[in-house]
Amino acid sequence: MTAPIFDLTAKLKAKADITSEDTLAMRRLAWPDGLIDPAEADAIFDLNTSVKGKSRDWVDFFVEAMTVYLVEQQEPKGYIDEAKASWLMAKIDSDGRVDSLGELELLVKLLETAINVPDTLKSYALSQIEAIVLTGTGPTRDGGSLDAGSVSPAEAKLLRRLLFAQGGDGPALVSRAEADMLFRLKDATLAATNAPEWSTLFVQAVGNHLMAHGDYHPLDRERAVELNTFMSDTRSSVGGFFGGIAGSNVAPRFSTVFGRKGVPRDRDADVAADRAIVADEKSWLTSRLEADHALDSLEQALLEFIASESGAPAL
Repeated sequence: MTAPIFDLTAKLKAKADITSEDTLAMRRLAWPDGLIDPAEADAIFDLNTSVKGKSRDWVDFFVEAMTVYLVEQQEPKGYIDEAKASWLMAKIDSDGRVDSLGELELLVKLLETAINVPDTLKSYALSQIEAIVLTGTGPTRDGGSLDAGSVSPAEAKLLRRLLFAQGGDGPALVSRAEADMLFRLKDATLAATNAPEWSTLFVQAVGNHLMAHGDYHPLDRERAVELNTFMSDTRSSVGGFFGGIAGSNVAPRFSTVFGRKGVPRDRDADVAADRAIVADEKSWLTSRLEADHALDSLEQALLEFIASESGAPAL
């Protein structure tokens, strides 16, 4: 980290306030080339943690800079590796809470931006958003607010973004872990005054978990690294390149593009199969519905939604 950045960081910590002008000064010092080095990332994150008075421009800069640093500044681009995921979680945990203005938005933005992230970060983001809905207070980046013990419109919006983020636990699909979280939130906030968006989200998201069909499955980072290595190798001839692929772990990824194609799938049949509630899903749903020995309004709405979408009772 250069001396001018160190000096500016110290000045802003002492002032305990970051204005739009301060943000522009930091952007010019730390990011003139569009790259953030590890020392600069540490300084920016620590400044965000230390200073409570922050302008909207600072929050935008913080989220943008950290997203570039974590997602774009290593190969293959679009993936967060284990080291950076661990760094991020340690930084967020350093003061024992998630900053609703910056860190919360960063977590959601990363999962929206990244192709895939480590499972540890997916689980961490899920646990953080659950804790925030139940206990968080304060403003969010988009102008909404966190309300402890209830689901506000801003919280419902954040939940929806997280649940359907491409780098989340189930990209474009709601995973079992996410559906379990939704039931826990529902039970914890049932008597509260919740936003209308919450009941819609609960029904649609749990219904998605039980009935949605998805063809998209992102490569994990290890596979992406292998593929990127092959595509970047300019030492071999075309023949040698394809010969190398044939003996590698990435060969199946190319089978439908070069050479033999797999057996065509009946997509309509696949969609219909996923829409049906199978034994495992029925067992899971029954256990969730019977957990509190009563059928509440959101659970009733869920059952009605499933029956409408599938043409058959859920249980």
